[in-house]
Amino acid sequence: MPESVMFHDGNRQLQDQFDSRRISDRLEEKLTRKEFSTDDKLFIESLPYFFLATADADGRPDCSFKGGPPGFVRVTGPSEIAFPDYDGNGMFKSLGNVTVNPSIGLLFIAMHGKPRRLRVNGEARVRDNDPLLAETVGAQLIVRVTARAIFPNCPRYIPAMQMTEPSAYTPQAGCNAPEPKWKEFADFKDYIHPRQPTFKG
Repeated sequence: MPESVMFHDGNRQLQDQFDSRRISDRLEEKLTRKEFSTDDKLFIESLPYFFLATADADGRPDCSFKGGPPGFVRVTGPSEIAFPDYDGNGMFKSLGNVTVNPSIGLLFIAMHGKPRRLRVNGEARVRDNDPLLAETVGAQLIVRVTARAIFPNCPRYIPAMQMTEPSAYTPQAGCNAPEPKWKEFADFKDYIHPRQPTFKG
């Protein structure tokens, strides 16, 4: 098998300890790809959330929940996806990490309906002049990700859950999203950064 895009020495040590190197190689051979399939695109663009893993220049990790309307993450090329950055707490934990370490991992997961998981590992770049800004409601930045490895995961441990309603803070065309209550707390209200102008739809 050619050199792995999935596994390093740490993975291999545990695979050898548990005699799982053969199945690991087979899973990589049969399931891992560098281009999104039509089914990947439909799945990714149907979801209202995903999880984003980043690390700073020293390798210290961070994991973040990202949410929006279905379709807020788009497959924009054979190996590329793009997603918006919406107004948040201003700390820029994830995107600050991307500016110093572009290696990221994304977990797309359906915990309602038919459980499913898809992982995307790749290189990200943050853009404040991306053409998608002019057509993405509420976006203050756009993140483009070039996939290095796309691979599905077994969904067996995903609990069955039910989607009841979208977040009231999800950007919607023609609407101003409400401000979260924490911005009114005495400890923070005098320190809140201004919202950036964004496309309203």
